[in-house]
Amino acid sequence: MEVVDGAMQAVDGAIDNAKNAMDNAIHRIKKEVKLQKMKSDSMCRLKTAHNWQEDKENVEDPDAPSYFWRAHTVTVLLVLICCLVYTALIENPVEDSTYNAKRGFMAALFFWVTLGMTIMPDGPFLRPHPALWRFTFAFGVFYELLLIYILFQTPVDARKLLKYIDGDLGEPIPEKDYGGNCRLYDGDNEDPWHNIKDKVDIFMVAHLAGYWCKTIIFRDWWLTTVISIMFEFLEYSLEHQLPNFSECWWDHWILDVVICNGGGTILGVYTLRWLSMKTYYWRGLYEIPTYRGKIKRFFGQFSPHGWIEFTWNPLSSYERWIAIVCITIVFLIAELNTFYLKFVLWIPPNHILNPVRLLFILLWGAVSLRETFQLLDDPNCDRLGRQSWVMIAIVVTELLICIKFGWSTITKPLPRHIALWWVLGAGLLLLYTVVKFYLLKPYYIPRPEKENIRMGSPINTPAKHKGLPGEVGGHGHDVGEDNTQQAGDENSLSQAGLFTNQLKEDKKDL
Repeated sequence: MEVVDGAMQAVDGAIDNAKNAMDNAIHRIKKEVKLQKMKSDSMCRLKTAHNWQEDKENVEDPDAPSYFWRAHTVTVLLVLICCLVYTALIENPVEDSTYNAKRGFMAALFFWVTLGMTIMPDGPFLRPHPALWRFTFAFGVFYELLLIYILFQTPVDARKLLKYIDGDLGEPIPEKDYGGNCRLYDGDNEDPWHNIKDKVDIFMVAHLAGYWCKTIIFRDWWLTTVISIMFEFLEYSLEHQLPNFSECWWDHWILDVVICNGGGTILGVYTLRWLSMKTYYWRGLYEIPTYRGKIKRFFGQFSPHGWIEFTWNPLSSYERWIAIVCITIVFLIAELNTFYLKFVLWIPPNHILNPVRLLFILLWGAVSLRETFQLLDDPNCDRLGRQSWVMIAIVVTELLICIKFGWSTITKPLPRHIALWWVLGAGLLLLYTVVKFYLLKPYYIPRPEKENIRMGSPINTPAKHKGLPGEVGGHGHDVGEDNTQQAGDENSLSQAGLFTNQLKEDKKDL
């Protein structure tokens, strides 16, 4: 019996030891997971000095009259129903099928956009009013549905559809060739400067304004410059498909890259610098005593509500590198779609549809980049934004329309020397990615620099303005102070300690 009791005690002891060892292992795993999460969150805060956890999207400007910030869902519903009742019961019908089709289409579009402005969720921007950004999102959904409908048509039928918008559309248009005689000074012509004068047109202003806007929405002159240079290489590569891409060397690199794109980028950089240095202090319109102050506050409604600089840090991680490459590719495809859509749908370059589409692409791109930046930077954001989703779908659908309707043009093979250059470029990009993020992966985490955030808070604000409500939203984005401290064990872990621990652990692994 003593032997049995001893064996039972030994078994119980072994079970207790195993249980204690398992509890200790689970405790250590939980502690390690908690430590790694704190490291990740700390790194995210260091990258931009932006507290995403306390960032709550307010759809109401605290300084604005609340009446203009209400959704008015019941009022809008009653107005729309009254319009439908008037059309159905009071208005005299018109026996014109074409007129009725156009009118019904516009009424359906108006109903959908108004519905979107009323009940759709708010985006990240406030100014000049959240309804504007809800409108752009609703119109983006409509545009994507229209593109899908066009995708299922034949090229002839798709061009006939455009005649419902403008009777002059749907007719073949000649492609303008900007190449040919590339001499800057042509002494054999009556006007020796005719080549330069022929290349200088309204599209130079469009180029400059476009890259000014791109710099503002990217908030990074380097990324904008990369897109500018890459697009010129695309024009070189595809000029055998579209004559519009055939340009002289000085048209490519001097007029386009240096003067138009470079000039717009420089203006954008100065605009970003002004927006980052500006103190965002807002007062209600009715609280301003002078008429001059009221007028200034009115126009201020069309400026950002707050500002934060985007720190893309493409080389900080493999995920960010791939994200920046994908963003560049999407914007380059969107620019190519502009030219190929005009070609396959027979839309003249100076038609109003082209600038309208570019305007919406700009607005959708601004919101998409803001959402993408938060996806990369916010540890609690794990899904693609609504506008980003729709934007990618639009770009892909436009590309599919260009490929389907212009198959004979798109499938023209690249010249051998151009194809070899693109293969070489893709190979170098792949090689750099492998070497940078796999072979030469650093064994420590570099400490990013914190940004200087200017916002509607007491930072660099006069003493009499301190304590006023902070800024949220904005054309760039709303920002807040990170004053929240971790409780318990988190208080004992400083940011320097996190990097020290990470360095020791990585050395052990090596």
